[in-house]
Amino acid sequence: MNIKSRSKKIKNIVITPFEKFLKIESLSGLLLFGATIIALIWANSAYGNLYQELWNYNLEFKIQDFNLSKPLILWINDGLMAIFFFLIGLEIKREILVGEINTLKKASLPIFAAFGGIIIPVTLFFVLNQNPETAKGWGIPMATDIAFSLAILQLLGKRIPLSLKIFLTAFAIVDDLGAVFAIALFYSATIEWTLIGYTLLPFAALLFLSYKGVFNKFIVFILSCIIWLLFLKSGIHPTVAGVLIAFTIPIRQKINFVTYSKKLKLISENICRTEDTQNTILSKKQIYLIDDLQDWTEKVQSPLQHLEHSIHSWVAFLIIPVFALANAGIMFGGTENIDYAISTTIALSLIFGKSIGIALFSYLGIKLGLAVLPEDINFKQIIGVSFLAGIGFTMSIFVSNLAFQGNAALIDASKIGIIMGSLISGIIGFIILRIYSNSLKK
Repeated sequence: MNIKSRSKKIKNIVITPFEKFLKIESLSGLLLFGATIIALIWANSAYGNLYQELWNYNLEFKIQDFNLSKPLILWINDGLMAIFFFLIGLEIKREILVGEINTLKKASLPIFAAFGGIIIPVTLFFVLNQNPETAKGWGIPMATDIAFSLAILQLLGKRIPLSLKIFLTAFAIVDDLGAVFAIALFYSATIEWTLIGYTLLPFAALLFLSYKGVFNKFIVFILSCIIWLLFLKSGIHPTVAGVLIAFTIPIRQKINFVTYSKKLKLISENICRTEDTQNTILSKKQIYLIDDLQDWTEKVQSPLQHLEHSIHSWVAFLIIPVFALANAGIMFGGTENIDYAISTTIALSLIFGKSIGIALFSYLGIKLGLAVLPEDINFKQIIGVSFLAGIGFTMSIFVSNLAFQGNAALIDASKIGIIMGSLISGIIGFIILRIYSNSLKK
């Protein structure tokens, strides 16, 4: 094998996991879009009351004196979305340690873009917003919906270089980290510090296990449930617990891949030597060898990578679409109470705040010599992606529920702004990338 073909083979090995991630996120974006359309049609149909009754149906969890009672929509937003945030935490930790932002050179451009994508939309929101009652909505245009934006990039096919998709994913993850901090610091209720103190015990236990390189799914699950519950009762939004728990998951393997390969070869040879008994069940020796193979396979897998791989599809294909179905159903029949000023402010902050912020900060980073533009990307494509970043759907709706909690009219108004801003941003971004990526296609 010559050097060129070997290099190509190594490149394919490295890129394949991201391409799989890309495929899952793109399909998730299509499901998200479908769930949104269904929610809007359902909420405004003759069965609109059924839509409202379903998500407001009270579910109760009771064990002796312990009682936890919530509407179904809060079980989704506080419970299922904690798993979504757990996945975000795993992605952030992986990206920082071994991913696309693990060195200053690789991280510089996405970090510049992310800061612009946070600062300018928030600033524009405060400039445009004239109502003190809606000022808490400043965090709504902060984050980028990775699934939706990558789905649009996938529609453009091979016109779009992979490095542009990696750039979008990297700065969107940094955006998400900013949104998590905002939720923890500004969108949590009155905090019960005593309960937060209690969370230090199970959290410290997870950190200790991580430090020792010990990972047990059952122990992690039990301690995570305790931390989630304490966060829920403390006043800090429980989804933040998902991110913190993710940071305790060890990334180190117990053995390296070379050792695993040697063991795999030895076990494989032993399996081949066992006699085929022609029975429907395995022999004791075969069972022993398969168990041995499973043990070594667990040791070579990074717990963080394995968990991320295991729950990614569940989040992409179930949790996020269910969240959209439960939260995107705006009843337009009652639009006389809608504050369209906040809708317009959010839409403009997403469309122009994101596009100007990301493009401007990326440009400044490159011109100052603090960031490097990848060779296969032109700056017009950066502008196109900066508009796609205005698709803030999932995280934006989540923040709007927290910002305007208890005010259904403002929540609906913000959702209208989010949907309109995301739709227009997506269309503009698609058109720009469609025009300025043709010239790169060979």
